[in-house]
Amino acid sequence: MKINKDSKLNMVKYPPIFLLILICVLSCDLDETQEVVTLDNLVWADEFDTDGAPNPEHWNFEIGDGTKQGIPGWGNNELQYYTDRPQNVKVENGVLLITARQESFEGNNYTSARLTTQNLFEQKYGRYEARIKVPYGKGYWPAFWLLGNDCDVNPWPACGEIDIMEYLGDEPTSVFSTIHGPQYSGAESISKEFSLENGRFDTDFHVYGMEWSPNRINFYVDDVLYHSLTPEDVDEETNGTGNWIFNDRAFYIILNVAVGGNLPGNPNSETVFPQSMVVDYVRVYN
Repeated sequence: MKINKDSKLNMVKYPPIFLLILICVLSCDLDETQEVVTLDNLVWADEFDTDGAPNPEHWNFEIGDGTKQGIPGWGNNELQYYTDRPQNVKVENGVLLITARQESFEGNNYTSARLTTQNLFEQKYGRYEARIKVPYGKGYWPAFWLLGNDCDVNPWPACGEIDIMEYLGDEPTSVFSTIHGPQYSGAESISKEFSLENGRFDTDFHVYGMEWSPNRINFYVDDVLYHSLTPEDVDEETNGTGNWIFNDRAFYIILNVAVGGNLPGNPNSETVFPQSMVVDYVRVYN
């Protein structure tokens, strides 16, 4: 139920008992859509306050290109070769820079970087958030996302994937969030877009958040809730064939910038290189 903030309730027309009922209804609606209570116990963070390579106690590098099959994002016909070179990933002036470049490297025409917290930090449930500014141009595909920690033995999509923020570089006013699992992965995943009415995601930082509990996942942009999913939603979207797999394993964090591939399409003559995804911080609460 939605009430226009500018509307005024006439106290004569609507007696106090009606107002009490109305307040109860509104409160119930809000509680139902925001099942996860505000989480403020910080359990892990990287503020990127030391220049140089990313903290090795926090981040791994995944190295290679799209020939490595079986891992999400590596079978999408992408064009980049992920490296651990400072040209592609470094901490500088209080931010993490993941930079995509157009260059010949290991048989590929583009380079970039993909960082994960696999085996370093993995958690089930909680609030995950990052403050990020993204690049602009056809072919860029930066993301902030989670992957189930058993993907090595329980291949995707059975291990599960939670995409907190994905962005296509030629659509600068929109981002989207997505979940993947058995019977709802790839093109059949469950996704929703968030668009800015004024502004662009490549010209300023925005905070992308996700709150995850046993039976609900909420997605936020700048603390605005725009996507809320439950086991019932998965059941409805898959006609009863999909399973809610987000309550039986921990997940780890991934930050990357892909170039080209099936989803974003390949860069064109107007795409400017190099450009970076700029990450101010990543924080996790429970």
